[in-house]
Amino acid sequence: MRWKMPPKIKIYEALGCLGDKRIKIKGNEGKVYSSSLKKYYVVKYDSEANAIMANDNASYWQGYLGYPSIAFLMAAGKIKHQKEFAKALKGIKWKDINVKFKNDYQKTEKYIKDVLEKRGIDIKSFSKEIDNIYTQIKSLKLNCLGKKIKPPQGY
Repeated sequence: MRWKMPPKIKIYEALGCLGDKRIKIKGNEGKVYSSSLKKYYVVKYDSEANAIMANDNASYWQGYLGYPSIAFLMAAGKIKHQKEFAKALKGIKWKDINVKFKNDYQKTEKYIKDVLEKRGIDIKSFSKEIDNIYTQIKSLKLNCLGKKIKPPQGY
């Protein structure tokens, strides 16, 4: 089974995860800590099978590649990205924002772009980078690695 494509906001979250250094990789496995730092997700990757699995909510409930997997692939060098944008997204409390906007990703995206503008980021360049990463994800055509794993509880 192949992963569905994620909403682009999940790329923002993955970049923020890298900016915050909330990911620890050991071999083909990773731990990705939530922006609250109160829980973590486990990511497993098999390059030969072209497959990945993570126990985040998006992967489990929605069937699309969630931000922990995207962050893992970026950190592992499978998806190229500009580090300046990861640094620009540092310190954002994603869960709080998603709750505030009731998981309306368009509102979240607008809010984040406003934050980035205030931080001096060129939004055109940023949007181009997001599109580039999205294209890379699409071209990977990643499969699901084993059975889906229930996400951890908590905030």
